[in-house]
Amino acid sequence: MQLHEDTIAAISTPHGVGAIHVIRMSGKEAIAIANTCFNGVDLYRVQTHTIHYGHIMQHDEIIDEVMLSIMLAPRTYTREDTVEISTHGAPYIAERVLQVLLDLGARQARAGEFTQRAFLNGRIDLSQAEAVADMIASETQAQAQLSLQALKGDIFVDLQNLRTQLLDFISLLELELDFSEEYVEFANRSQLSNLLQAVSTHLSELLVSFQYGNAVKQGINVVIVGKPNAGKSTLLNTLVQDERAIVSAAPGTTRDTIEENIIIDGVLFRLIDTAGLRHDVDNEIEQIGIKRTFFKMQQAHIIIHVIDIHDIDTASKLDDLHRLINKEYKEAYIITAINKIDEKAFAFPILKNTVLLSAKNKINIDELKGLFSNYVSKQKQNVNTHIVIHNIRHKESLSKALEAIKNASEALSQNKTADMITSDIRIALYHIGEVTGVVTNDEILGNIFSKFCIGK
Repeated sequence: MQLHEDTIAAISTPHGVGAIHVIRMSGKEAIAIANTCFNGVDLYRVQTHTIHYGHIMQHDEIIDEVMLSIMLAPRTYTREDTVEISTHGAPYIAERVLQVLLDLGARQARAGEFTQRAFLNGRIDLSQAEAVADMIASETQAQAQLSLQALKGDIFVDLQNLRTQLLDFISLLELELDFSEEYVEFANRSQLSNLLQAVSTHLSELLVSFQYGNAVKQGINVVIVGKPNAGKSTLLNTLVQDERAIVSAAPGTTRDTIEENIIIDGVLFRLIDTAGLRHDVDNEIEQIGIKRTFFKMQQAHIIIHVIDIHDIDTASKLDDLHRLINKEYKEAYIITAINKIDEKAFAFPILKNTVLLSAKNKINIDELKGLFSNYVSKQKQNVNTHIVIHNIRHKESLSKALEAIKNASEALSQNKTADMITSDIRIALYHIGEVTGVVTNDEILGNIFSKFCIGK
């Protein structure tokens, strides 16, 4: 693709006071603009990928003492000539330096425009561009690892391999159309059937991986439920090691959901404390809180059912409670937490995914966290590919591609004509290409890059 004609500039470091700020500039006039305002060395005479000391000037005024990095195309992030200026950390100074560059002919970069140029200039594919934003937003080790996988180009290589195999068969099918009157078959139908089945299986596996990948990317929702005074809020406070929720002996103290985050083994868990579940509620506010509890349960990956040990008088009652919540919320991973074991002995068999604890005295809290980690491990075990999909746009495109591949398989099994089979395969190719940017449009690009920060 052709390089962009204009030169863009932006402050790439976060707003606020720090040790330094970095102003980035990219485009064919980047060196000329920087050379005009930089008092140090002649930038036309230096080697690429070198750093130089000097001053940024505006007429005869020194704006700041800086270090300037020069990187010549194509070995740059955008594949364009690039200059990065490191200033002192005052926001005023960074803004002044940026304004000097803009006055000399650069344009203020839009959100994500540097990465967009990297994509448009062929340095990275679209899935890698999205991974840049995901990497910046990563809060945990697990999120960063997923982003790095895409950033390395693993998704592109995997999907490009599928596209190549499908394109090879499409070429043979379309060649048949040129010899339709002779009834010649260039594409082996048996081999094509096997290929479509293999592609269908692989796309299905990628879509299965989304459940794990999206949970890691967004954080795993852990909803804490139970009767009033079961110890839900105390458990939340203990897990986050802070007095985040108000603890009281009065029933109905928690009227709304309270959310806090914790990280276990590099994975983000979003803890949600909820209003106590009971039937005899006259207070309208508490009723609303209980409705919100049920709503949060529907969104949960993990539900911790907290039960006060004093409320259990028979093993069958505990078993009934366990079965009931599993039946109602079978999509979630249910953990039964028998609380206040320091106050009363527990004499019944321990059921699967049940932990005996004291939220108040922090007894067996690590065992509970271990069950969180077990959930993540089980989700990861369901992933049968080395690629993990975690982007909702990728999931939607691959779902459409899978549907088209299944339609092509059905057409093939019904001995339909080559043009009908080809039509479905081309739809699949289109949607697979959407993921990597082989197929794209301005609306998709605008939506993706608008979510980036300025300067990236």
